[in-house]
Parts: sequence; C-alpha cells; structure tokens
Amino acid sequence: MSFRYRGQLVDTLESEELCVCSPDRFIVASNLVFPGKSSYRLEKKMFIKVKLPWNVIIPAEAMDPNGHMIQTAVLTRLLDAFASKKATKDVGYFIALKSLEEIGEGRIRETTGEIVFPVVFSGITFKMFKGEIVRGVVHKVHKSGVFLRCGPCENVYLSHYKMPGYDYVGQGNPLFVNENMSRIQIGSTVRFVVLDIQWKEAEKEFIALASLEGINLGPF
Repeated sequence: MSFRYRGQLVDTLESEELCVCSPDRFIVASNLVFPGKSSYRLEKKMFIKVKLPWNVIIPAEAMDPNGHMIQTAVLTRLLDAFASKKATKDVGYFIALKSLEEIGEGRIRETTGEIVFPVVFSGITFKMFKGEIVRGVVHKVHKSGVFLRCGPCENVYLSHYKMPGYDYVGQGNPLFVNENMSRIQIGSTVRFVVLDIQWKEAEKEFIALASLEGINLGPF
C-alpha cells in the first residue's frame, strides 16, 4: 500500500531498526554539557563521530494536513528517541545529536496507521577503548580498589594491585596513599590506562578495568 503525501511517496513499513555506519574517532576538547542526558563536564576525552540511520514514527493524527510541519515533527520525535537511548555495544554511549542529515520517504504501517520516516543524522557517542589513556573521578573507595566515573561510564574499576606504591588507609575517609603523600580518594581525578572493557547487554552498560602502571599516570 502506498500514497503520496504532499508530493512525497508514503509506503507501508512493518519493522524498524537502528544501525550504525561510518564511525570516525576524534577528540573533543573543552567543557561540554550534553542535552537530554545528565550533565558531564569533561576536559578532553575520546569520542566517536557517527552517522546513524534511524526510523522515526509519527502518529497519523500528528501530521499536518498541508505537510508544512513534517520536518519539525520528525526532528522532535528523533530528539525524544535519541534521549531515551543509553548505549550500544558498537558505538558506546549516546551523547549528543548534532544535525539531521536526511529525511527519507515516509511509509505507513497498515496495522497502526503510523507513518515511519527513515532518517540519517550525525551525532556524538562516547566509548573507551583498550589501551587508551583517559581521566576519571573516584566515586567509591574499597579496600580492594576504587571505582571511577569516566564521562557517562560509572563502572571503571581500579584494583589496588594496579596502583603500584599505594597503600590503603581505612581510618576516617578511606583512601589510598603513597610515600609522596599522593592520595586517591573520593573526588580525586585520576589519569589511567584502560586495561579492558566489557559490554553488559542487559544493563546497556560498559564495565572497564583500569591501571596506573605506566608513565604519568595517577591522581593530579
């Protein structure tokens, strides 16, 4: 089944998918605040610039009979859908939608009457990679190690076995300290190397292992 809506061919469509194409790693510097998410202020991190094809669903009753508001309706629905996504294994955490690149031909779902528009947009995602050096902020301290928050990822584990020269001090506010009185405690910003990273499908979350074994690593 198909029809033309203000000069635009509208066909049936019974499925929707999110897929990924053309990721390109690059560096974004400065303090960034990302709309639609919790605010993260990052000094310099590795991000991924992506172009994503997506299907945007518009209820038939929301369509402007004259077709003037198609782009606005599509963009509004796309922003809502993007904000509700957390992360995927391939591209990491969804951070910011930059621009709507293309709106394809609309198709109608026979079962619901909804109109589905395939779109392509550019955006920014965040993902750590094994072997890269990044920064994180300590938010939990245990005798066995600490947990750091790196951007939207809150599960970066730094074991005490990977903190050469640091000893645990449990009195008062627990912390790790070395002979130079350098401290790793809640609120400390730490430069570390990513040892490994794992994707947890059920939680839509990454877990990373960190190490301070290397040059210029540690709190600062």
